Amino acid sequence: MATFGKHDENLRLIEKEFQVHLVARGENLTINGQDDAVRKAGELFEEMIEMHSKKLPVHREDVIYAIKAIKEEKKPELHSLHTDKIDVSSRRHYIVPKTGGQKAYIDAIRKFDIVFGIGPAGTGKTYLAMAMAVSSLKNEEVSRIILTRPAVEAGESLGFLPGDIYAKVTPYLRPMYDALYEMMDVEQSQFYIERGIIEVAPLAYMRGRTLNDSFIILDEAQNCTPEQLKMFLTRLGFDSKTVITGDITQSDLPGARPSGLIQVQTILKDIEGIKFVYLTGEDVVRHELIQEIIKAYGRFDKENK
Repeated sequence: MATFGKHDENLRLIEKEFQVHLVARGENLTINGQDDAVRKAGELFEEMIEMHSKKLPVHREDVIYAIKAIKEEKKPELHSLHTDKIDVSSRRHYIVPKTGGQKAYIDAIRKFDIVFGIGPAGTGKTYLAMAMAVSSLKNEEVSRIILTRPAVEAGESLGFLPGDIYAKVTPYLRPMYDALYEMMDVEQSQFYIERGIIEVAPLAYMRGRTLNDSFIILDEAQNCTPEQLKMFLTRLGFDSKTVITGDITQSDLPGARPSGLIQVQTILKDIEGIKFVYLTGEDVVRHELIQEIIKAYGRFDKENK
């Protein structure tokens, strides 16, 4: 069965996590182990069978998310995640949230004009925001996409990098190009960039502008000073939507300068129309070791405060 994964990798993962022994023969599956473990594994396979019946793919990250949910005595409802599709312009056709936290993030972007996505690396903050931006452009909900980041120097001065200002800031903006090319063919992306329909620029270029009819993403906002973040937030024009993403544990601001992303949570928390979504290590959809790394650093920080 395709839902078992390549070389039955999903089965091996379930065996390891639930401490059960699985025997698959054709379409039949036998689960052996302790009663509670068998019950939990069976619940997961019911979800996978439902996905298979609806012709929805079951990826390794889906299985990891479902295992965590079942261990916490929650219903994973994988099918509900996969039916919440984001239409994009690439050959992938659509993207889906992989966790409950990601789904809440997507729902917030649909509902609110200003959304803050705060959480650790690997939780899909930028990736999903980019998918929503491309979908909005494709569906003619906005006329342009604006992608921006603060160009914070991290050990190497901009002045010593080769080339003109565009060449100097491109390395800081590369992750946004990478996400864009996942959502849209490179040729189409380049065409839109040349026409100004998609703009990728450092945060300093936002000053003095009013951004109407646009989907705007500010990435790595933990590297914004309070003044920069205030400047950015006041750029929002009519018929526009903005998503601000960042990880408040990874500020690169020099000299222990305060992060605007930390401060803004207190300043704007009670304003209707602005939504803060907090993603956690449970929403990480990269290699499963990333979750363990995040947890280990979290424990270290608590022990050394």
